Amino acid sequence: MSNYVAKNNAAEPEAAPKRRRKLWLASGIAGLTGVVSIAAVGVATGAGAVGSEGLRWSTAQQVSKDGDRGAAEREEHQGKKDGEEHQGKKGGEEHQGKKGGEEHQGREDEREHRGKEVPCDSDKLIQAIIFANENHGGVLELAKDCTYRLTRSDEHGNGLPVIKENIVLKGHETKIVRDATAHHFRILTVGRGGHLTAKGLTIKGGQTAHHSLHGEAADAVWSRFSNSVEATKAAQAGQEYVPLLQAKPKGEVLKSAKAETEAATLLDGGSHAGGGVLVHAGGTAKFEETHILGNQASSLGGGIANFGRTSLHRTTVADNTAFFFGGGIFNAGVLQVSDSRVINNDAIIGGGGIANGAAFIFHRDVDGGTTWIEKTEITRNETLGFGGGLLDIEGTSAVKHSKIADNTAALAGGGVASAGDSNFELTHVEIAGNSTIGVGGGLALALGAIANVEESKIVANKAGFFGGGVFTAIAEATFRKSEISGNRAVGPLGVGGGIFTVLSEIDLDKTRVAHNFATRRPGGVFSFLSDVDVDDKSAITANKPTNCEGTLTRVPRCFG
Repeated sequence: MSNYVAKNNAAEPEAAPKRRRKLWLASGIAGLTGVVSIAAVGVATGAGAVGSEGLRWSTAQQVSKDGDRGAAEREEHQGKKDGEEHQGKKGGEEHQGKKGGEEHQGREDEREHRGKEVPCDSDKLIQAIIFANENHGGVLELAKDCTYRLTRSDEHGNGLPVIKENIVLKGHETKIVRDATAHHFRILTVGRGGHLTAKGLTIKGGQTAHHSLHGEAADAVWSRFSNSVEATKAAQAGQEYVPLLQAKPKGEVLKSAKAETEAATLLDGGSHAGGGVLVHAGGTAKFEETHILGNQASSLGGGIANFGRTSLHRTTVADNTAFFFGGGIFNAGVLQVSDSRVINNDAIIGGGGIANGAAFIFHRDVDGGTTWIEKTEITRNETLGFGGGLLDIEGTSAVKHSKIADNTAALAGGGVASAGDSNFELTHVEIAGNSTIGVGGGLALALGAIANVEESKIVANKAGFFGGGVFTAIAEATFRKSEISGNRAVGPLGVGGGIFTVLSEIDLDKTRVAHNFATRRPGGVFSFLSDVDVDDKSAITANKPTNCEGTLTRVPRCFG
């Protein structure tokens, strides 16, 4: 059945208005217990994709090239053999032939650059991708101002055929959307050996089949890396919380045979990852001037799940949702984001905006890959767990000349969270206006995480308990030529408005910790069995109610 739409000019909005859920006003959150538990529902997939019959794709370009070249070689050989052609005449013919060949080649190059035009018909788009896969790739010129509305999928939940060759989808304010009444399926999938380039597109409304969490809860997962949830519960009950922070986190992963089988599918996405786009290991995807909007994944990567190599340039990832990790983007491969926006995305367990890696209780972990982020805004993302804007678990992340602002996490790391043996580099980054009802309003580091923060600002963030700006537990961090100011630990038991550190190593190099606030002393830096090194060009000053007075372990060069 054809889905032909004749030049559809009814443009859909680029991004829906933000549905602020006000996570930390939710009932039951104050106790930080039973944060989330989602039951499984049935899996639904659509019919298979159509075939490629009826589609014609001209191969005359290559035939013409080979034919012209062969004819020229035969003429030249014949002229040399017979010696009958006048040199001047021969030269003129060669010149004319060369000129004609150049003009012919120019026309071919123009046609090749323009690509194969695909009418505003979803069946034609499916057929064009199938044909390109069978004929060593191609450039598909999609219809301008068109909405390709997908109504069915293959048996693996792919709305469009898997990209297996080098294929360019070139749009002009073009949308590819899943019909709201269709069964669950993602929009695009890049397989091993495939290379997708998407330009000028909107990818919207993809939704993978529902998947059971098997009892996974955000607080239980975070407890593998930090005892902050248990400590905050003890503090609320009027009990000693410091010994809990001193104890090593559980760190265990419970597994069953069924969970192990399901975990294997998560290692390369399976049928539940990548609501909008799934890039398998060995696949490559490049997005330019594209919008990835309103997609939903029942496991990893609401907008994009990347296990291969993916880059985004001048691209917006907004209003996507993931039930596990990576509301906007999940990465376990190589990810590069530049001049882009990641906004208004949601994840249940962690990484509301971007998650580099994932951790579970009943599933095998998926280690983070390598993430480069530059000149990008990560704003207004949310999670019920940890890492509202950006999360790294067992991976490597580098962020430069970017802003991570106004994100929310219920448990830890309103702006950024890093856990496990992860490496984080932040250079010329502003972490501002983020919030958590737990710990680490701006930045939370736990259990082996290492962060280097240079020429950056951690300002105006808010935590309900410990570390309005920064929280570290069994971690390492260096702050060089940076500013940690105007942060607040605002709850009745709030401590360490600027920095709260336990069993960690912290270096302050030409860094200022100032004008932070906590409900209880100290407002500047709280340390328990941490090695805090403050150089003579750093300052801890003007914090309330004190700078460091009230800390359990002395902080050098800190007075009052």
